[in-house]
Amino acid sequence: MTDTTISSAVIIGAGIFGVSTGVQLARRGVRVTIVNDGPPANGASGRSLSWLNSARMRSEPYHRLRMAGIDRYRTLAAQHPGADWLRFEGGLTWDADDDRNEIDAAYRHEVSLAYDAQRVSPAEAAGITPGLDARAITPQGAIFNPGEGWVDLPTLIDVLLKEFSARGGVLVTERGAAQVIIEAGRAVGAETADGTRFLADAVVLATGPAVPRMAAENGQTIADGTPVALLVQTKPLAHPLRAVLNTPRVAVRPAPGGSFSIDADWAADEGVKPRPDGGYDIDQRVVAALLDEAAKVMEGNPKLEVATIGVGGKPIPGDGEPVIGALRDIPGYYVAFSHSGATLGLIVGELLAYEVATGAEHPMLATFRPERFTER
Repeated sequence: MTDTTISSAVIIGAGIFGVSTGVQLARRGVRVTIVNDGPPANGASGRSLSWLNSARMRSEPYHRLRMAGIDRYRTLAAQHPGADWLRFEGGLTWDADDDRNEIDAAYRHEVSLAYDAQRVSPAEAAGITPGLDARAITPQGAIFNPGEGWVDLPTLIDVLLKEFSARGGVLVTERGAAQVIIEAGRAVGAETADGTRFLADAVVLATGPAVPRMAAENGQTIADGTPVALLVQTKPLAHPLRAVLNTPRVAVRPAPGGSFSIDADWAADEGVKPRPDGGYDIDQRVVAALLDEAAKVMEGNPKLEVATIGVGGKPIPGDGEPVIGALRDIPGYYVAFSHSGATLGLIVGELLAYEVATGAEHPMLATFRPERFTER
């Protein structure tokens, strides 16, 4: 057990950041309660493509954090050999055949970081990535990243919650949205919509796209770039594709049970319309077009059928970088808000729990502090 400066914590949000942090705190001997407005993974974690990667260009600290995140998943995979919800079978990506094609620059950047990358022609890609229709790859070729993978976040969250419960953690659901309780300028707990209060030494806000709004209610600024996302889960299909495909028109990843998860920014932009009641209208013609785009990059161009559709905010901070750590103006109040929730899920939980439990700042989170939005 690691020494802690607190004895209890409450976490608002049962997505991957909240549950991962809760497990890590419980491992340190902290009494933890997680409160969620519905069942676990009912937000962004339930509709994530969940591609485990650090591909393309981003800041060096962000790259290091993502690589640490992937490392933790490799450890987890070793602990769950044969799991159908966590796989490392590579990722293949290519760009459109136009002046925006950055495959060459992306490849050179990845090589400079020692990120495992192979530049491949369409013909070579077909041999490396079974289940691919190589005719879809543009003449500039593709990048194959053999170290990439994917995770099914709802299953992972369920696995983590079993440990959380075994360590004495308490999960509270179905009591409506919760708010942070501030008393004498300090965060002291959370209160659910039904008026139940859960008091603790520290509070972690991990509500995905709702984090900036909820922080703003307490006078804190977190720049928000959250768009609406659309994720389609297909019905099971016997197909040889095992790698994640990230292409100009669609992203495709295998999923447990022989299904596939599919998304694209254009599909969310064109096919999802917010309603005044907070729900969404989905254009089924756009969904059908998205499935067609997925079929085009898959061997045999199979007929894909919808099993489920997930729609909602995709958590992205305004500057694209993670927002993790304490709100310095409100002692005891911590936040976790970031894109790449799957890749960062385990490492963010580990490092944030370290900070909550010890009161110290972890150096890997130095550039991701929430106060950067008020210091500019």
